[in-house]
Amino acid sequence: MTDQRPAPTSPTAPQDAMTAWHATTADAALSALGTGPGGLSVAEAATRLDAYGPNALDAARGRSLAARIAGQFRDVLIHVLLVAAAITLALGHMVDAAVILGVVLINAAIGFVQEGRAEKALAAIRDMIAPRAAVLRDGGRTTVDAAALVPGDIVLIEAGDRVPADLRLIEASGLHVDESALTGESVPVAKSTRPTPADAALADRICMAYSGTMTTAGQARGLVVATGSATELGRIGRMIDAVETLETPLVRQMASFGRRLSAMILALSAVVFAVAVGLRGYAFDEAFMAVVGLAVSAIPEGLPAVMTITLAIGVQRMARRSAIVRRLPAVETLGAIGVICSDKTGTLTANEMTVRDCVLPDVALAVAGNGYGPDGAITLAGADGEALRDGIERAERVDGAEGVDGAEGLAATLPASSASELAAIARAGLLCNDATLHVAPDGRWTVEGDPMEAALVRFAAKAGVDQDQARAAWPRIGLIPFDSRHRWMATLHSSAGNPEAPALLCVKGAPEVLIAMCVADENDRLRWEDRIEALARRGRRVLAIAARPVADHRMPDVARVADGLTLLGLIGMIDPPRPAAIAALAAARAAGISVKMITGDHAVTAEAIGRDMGMVGDHPAATGALLDAASPEEFTRLAHERHIFARVSPEHKLRLVEALQSRGAVVAMTGDGVNDAPALKRADVGVAMGNKGTEAAKQAAQMVLADDDFASIVAAIREGRTVYDNLRKVIAWTLPTNGGEGMAIVAAILFGAVLPLAAVQILWINMITAVGLGLTLAFEPAEPAAMRRPPRTPDAALISRFLLWRICFVSMLFVAGTFAVFQIGLARGHDIAGARTLVVNAVVAMEIFYLFAVRYMAGPSLTLRGILGTPAVLLGVGATLAAQALFTWWPPMNRLFTSVPMDLTDLGIATMAGVALFACVEVEKQITRLLRRRR
Repeated sequence: MTDQRPAPTSPTAPQDAMTAWHATTADAALSALGTGPGGLSVAEAATRLDAYGPNALDAARGRSLAARIAGQFRDVLIHVLLVAAAITLALGHMVDAAVILGVVLINAAIGFVQEGRAEKALAAIRDMIAPRAAVLRDGGRTTVDAAALVPGDIVLIEAGDRVPADLRLIEASGLHVDESALTGESVPVAKSTRPTPADAALADRICMAYSGTMTTAGQARGLVVATGSATELGRIGRMIDAVETLETPLVRQMASFGRRLSAMILALSAVVFAVAVGLRGYAFDEAFMAVVGLAVSAIPEGLPAVMTITLAIGVQRMARRSAIVRRLPAVETLGAIGVICSDKTGTLTANEMTVRDCVLPDVALAVAGNGYGPDGAITLAGADGEALRDGIERAERVDGAEGVDGAEGLAATLPASSASELAAIARAGLLCNDATLHVAPDGRWTVEGDPMEAALVRFAAKAGVDQDQARAAWPRIGLIPFDSRHRWMATLHSSAGNPEAPALLCVKGAPEVLIAMCVADENDRLRWEDRIEALARRGRRVLAIAARPVADHRMPDVARVADGLTLLGLIGMIDPPRPAAIAALAAARAAGISVKMITGDHAVTAEAIGRDMGMVGDHPAATGALLDAASPEEFTRLAHERHIFARVSPEHKLRLVEALQSRGAVVAMTGDGVNDAPALKRADVGVAMGNKGTEAAKQAAQMVLADDDFASIVAAIREGRTVYDNLRKVIAWTLPTNGGEGMAIVAAILFGAVLPLAAVQILWINMITAVGLGLTLAFEPAEPAAMRRPPRTPDAALISRFLLWRICFVSMLFVAGTFAVFQIGLARGHDIAGARTLVVNAVVAMEIFYLFAVRYMAGPSLTLRGILGTPAVLLGVGATLAAQALFTWWPPMNRLFTSVPMDLTDLGIATMAGVALFACVEVEKQITRLLRRRR
């Protein structure tokens, strides 16, 4: 951490010294910053403000409007589109050029709206700084703008306040701070003024309160030790600004593909032009027009547009699955994901603390249900540690089937004394509690107060104790708030129904402390400690609850709370995994995707969640301390070897993503906190949570989950694989059809034959079929085996050897069909115009039949599903046939494209050309499958 402190010789001068404030005492920190008990003077604060600057994060320099607009045209997809538009415009085909330019402008508009994600992420972090703060100035309390805070100020915070700067706590009373957005800790952290070791992890620095975090309980005074960009929040902002966003695999592949295709077409055109003029005696202008026809036929000008639209369709499909994609190329990248680095809290888990275990003096109970909802059963378990573990595992395995809902049903299976003890501990946990649960309009349960206390409220309801009735029957008349020095909270309650009856003192807190207060017998103490250990090994957060009557209705002082106190039992809590996330993890593993949990929470808790989700392998969790001690090579090995990483910092998350990428992995990173933002930006696909995620995380990510559900990530990956499959189908359909036309022109020139197609007719074919036929492949559903195959490698060629063979094979079929139909047309007495019209219709027919064949790259197409197609395919074929009818029989089109009407025999010849090509492709599929089986 980079903190601020004045240089020893000048307490008000700017400095860059580093101090481990969490390792210094409060008095030493006050002395180092030259602050007295009454805070700074107004004059001194003004002097320091001039020296340090305002308590605000640096604003990123934005690009000008012109630069942002120009930046939208630097993508290789846009380059290819612009080249295609220029060629078609030069040929005078205004409609085709307008369509392509329209796609360019739409794509640029989308990119312009999404521009500045890093700047928005920084702006979102800046918004987390509290606007006002209560401070001591000249010995009195005053409220100032948070931007006016300086190192050395003493800030006063209480429940509900956002911490305005990095503070070294000098006084704390029951202070709890929610640091989940910064550290990943799943519950608010109890704070104290005690120093911590210099090498303590960020989440373990209990004497510090960091800028942007929220206080949930208690109050405190803190010494400002860092402001603005020197805070932990500012350090993360600098990390986001410095992180480089990687190109997606599709963008890299399209750039390489575009360069190679352009070079090949230019070289081929030059060779053909030389042959036509030098060897075949073509006139210069005639040869030039033939080469233009070759270029028009060979350049797949519709391919980039269709690919862009395919990605956009993928965005729409993912949106229906609650995955909002913010960057278009990220759609295809999802299909290549090989590793998912997932935050634990709120992503794999519900971020809702839940009571799982209740240990009474003579019986142990397991509590089912997730989150704050009312569903769940209480199940009998054993009384000792081993039986307790067996009972909990059994209850979780059957999901409460062996349990009984409510206290009345459970009481029938318990001894009377144990039933009374259950009611007592549920009531005490509810009364010694400041949280409440409410049902939101959308049906979700919301919490006011500490999540662990909210879990006790829900546990009480499952045990048959209603929060409103119990609190009305036992109104609070006294309180000792939680304090890190004694580590418990106590409340005193009178009986509303019998004011003369003794009051009820309820206490909850650290189990080892309450056991020492309540249990005198050594054997009993050891037995309780064994139970605590059994719960801790399962990753539970353990609370002890105790109670006693108070006859005089007066709140005892801290020293006398333990007099006559009875331990009611232990409560084990955990933030449980989402049920849908468990199934999604299994689906990810079946798809060859490795899932890694990266969390700021404790290792024991992370491993417990990992066991429940089937993530624990042969190695234990790797902690932040282990990562810090590792060499770069060892760090990379740990990143690939381990599945659970606990107590990690934002730097660790970023380095883990980079280490995985260094060996070629395509990485998705999920998260919801500010601490996740740098890694989200660096990952190939950053995935932020939409409901509980911070705005900084959303702005740094490429995709946002509207439902915060890990299962939606796996569903999005399935859509990403479908998009990539469909892109390959588009390529497999487009390149042979264009390549066949181009090769037909090359063959005609090399052999000195008449061109079977005119350049304008080739442009017509490409225009109507690229949109009418090629685009329909973007709507193809997912292949049945889409999630049963491993992810493709990021360096895999866009055109595989199999796809290259298919392109060459089908291109030759198109060449053969083109010349055969042209010769048939001449043999039937057609002139050149008639024969070319017949060829145009035959080529369109072959493209239609090949469309049905390419919908299943390897499988047979002669199935009912294959023949019927999808609504998009049928609509595209119908529109293409209608356009082709105009080309053939409408006089204005005859004049424009030099076409002539055809009779039924000609139509039959064109159709048979399509049937013949379809049959050849299906035979090739059969042979290919047989060869693969033999291998």
